[in-house]
Amino acid sequence: MNDELSNPVLDRPAFDLLCLSVACVLLAHLPHIPLWLGAALAALLLFRWLQRRLQWRREPGIARLALVIALPVVVLAIYHTPFGREPGSVLAAGLLVLKLLESEHARDARMASGFACFLLMSALLFAQSLWMTLLVALALLPALATLRALQPDSGTERSGKRNYARAFAPGAMLLLAASPMALLGFMFVPRLSAPLWGEPGADTARTGVSDRMAPGDIRDLLIDDSVAMRVGFDGPTPMPSARYFRGVVMWFFDGRAWLRGNAGFRRAAPEPMQARGPALGYDITLQPTRRHWLFALDTPLDAPDGARLDADRTLSRDKPVNEAIAYHVDSVLTYALDPQLDAGLRLAALQLPPGYDPRAAALARSWRVAAGANDTAIVRDALRLFHGGGFVYNLAAPPLGRDSVDDFLFGTREGFCEHYAGAFVFLMRAAGVPARVVAGYTGGYWNAYAHYLLIRQSDAHAWAEVWLAGRGWVRVDPTAMVRRAVNAGPGDEGGGSNADGGWLLGLRDRFDVINRLWERGVLGFDALRQSRLLTPFGIPHADWNQLAIALGAGALVILALGMLFALYRPRMQARDPLDAAQRRLQAKLAKIGLARRAQEGPRDFFARCMAVLPRKRDELAALAKVYMTLRYAHDAPPAEPVRNYSRAVRAFHVRGVLK
Repeated sequence: MNDELSNPVLDRPAFDLLCLSVACVLLAHLPHIPLWLGAALAALLLFRWLQRRLQWRREPGIARLALVIALPVVVLAIYHTPFGREPGSVLAAGLLVLKLLESEHARDARMASGFACFLLMSALLFAQSLWMTLLVALALLPALATLRALQPDSGTERSGKRNYARAFAPGAMLLLAASPMALLGFMFVPRLSAPLWGEPGADTARTGVSDRMAPGDIRDLLIDDSVAMRVGFDGPTPMPSARYFRGVVMWFFDGRAWLRGNAGFRRAAPEPMQARGPALGYDITLQPTRRHWLFALDTPLDAPDGARLDADRTLSRDKPVNEAIAYHVDSVLTYALDPQLDAGLRLAALQLPPGYDPRAAALARSWRVAAGANDTAIVRDALRLFHGGGFVYNLAAPPLGRDSVDDFLFGTREGFCEHYAGAFVFLMRAAGVPARVVAGYTGGYWNAYAHYLLIRQSDAHAWAEVWLAGRGWVRVDPTAMVRRAVNAGPGDEGGGSNADGGWLLGLRDRFDVINRLWERGVLGFDALRQSRLLTPFGIPHADWNQLAIALGAGALVILALGMLFALYRPRMQARDPLDAAQRRLQAKLAKIGLARRAQEGPRDFFARCMAVLPRKRDELAALAKVYMTLRYAHDAPPAEPVRNYSRAVRAFHVRGVLK
């Protein structure tokens, strides 16, 4: 009997809320759970809910045991280890669903709800974006509502009505009340310079632009709409035609792919540059790439702090970009880059592997014969070929064979930026014109609300640079010469992130302002920024002891405010809903001169009011009977009759009753 009282069978609302809690956990972890396994766990959850709702026969214990044994075997088969964030979270989520199969009593539901809260917090190890944080916070509500529904006085099953909303209210109030203390802890709990588990999501960070380019390599990047970087300019925003963000220069071709080259080749002195226009300053916030290179407008004057300027005027650093970083760069948009080409660089810029793409090489040699020493004419011949030769920009381009340039130029004639940039540079080199491939980003969406340029991964682009006598390295974008296929996809190298997306993409880019504030204010709140929190109080760099003192002082202030609120809140907001309803009735009657006297009990008060208000006698008599019964016939008045009495008081009107 005692066990039945302390561990009762779950009623329907409590079980429904428990199922909702488990569903929220699966939703939070779904991005890193294999699709088929996520579908299987969701189906098992749905089966369990229907089984209890429709009173199906319980599955045998041997079936539950088999599922418990099969789950870790499946995890080992997928990940080859039970350790790590992904296998650990998948195993834990699966065990939570399996726990639901045997959850019939309150004790099981309490354990499952607590474990669900832990799993929701672990989802933040994979992503800490604003939307994931909001999802986790909202997903805590069903778990807290489940715990509330397990309380004997929850009222969720009174009078046969399943009042789920009443179970959610206490949890929401608890989260709201805990927010000030959580904010205080976020600001002042001393933090390490890096998380103990490593950067969240570092093993799945988007790699962005690569230092290797072969036909088809960056197709997935061009259909990726995630943010690559944000750029804020000190002065006027460059025109779209000038928004080329230089990242990687590729010098070497092995017959299949274009490669960046060895570190010794890159770390020579930067190519000389003659600025022919004013410098433009800007700040870049680069998202994690796990790469060593940074991006800058063509062409940077110098390297920002913590980075270096390589020989080909690209930026790199020793540590990979495993977390969002911000840096300032000054660039010039009009320039003469390396007007006197070094003999060694000229040789590298003419390198081609022997035995590849003979038809393309023969075509380029014919251009050289026709143009003589005029390299500019050869560039025009190649661009004229792309513009009028039936070429199409298409992300669904067919695969190419060993002689990829020949197959592209004389066969498929379909591709995207890496096809056109690679083929163009091959033709230039075969014709004796020094050339190289440059990869980075171009275009972007100008956010007029927050005044920054938003660059997405789908703005990735590859273009070419050719060396012309007297002009140095000149940017040439052969992709701009071709028409776009209907099924080209969202990648729009140079057209801007939302050029063809309509109002929906525009709205999405406007919402990016919120993401930017979140990344700067929350995800970018590191140990250095924390140490500067007390600068207004004369402490330029706070140490752990000073942060701990600030944390304790803030906690005392919050606790004192909470105590004052509890002690001095208005008496009209009494906890007793029956007393609150009675006070409302007395306030209405006091407006017409029938205030309750200090020595007057409720029965005498009602009797006096009925004598003065004969037109309201029956209504007051009914209210008196209900109130006296609820107040004096029960130790704790039932919730539903109290709500009915409160509604009756609200419906009671005294206007015009004395006429």
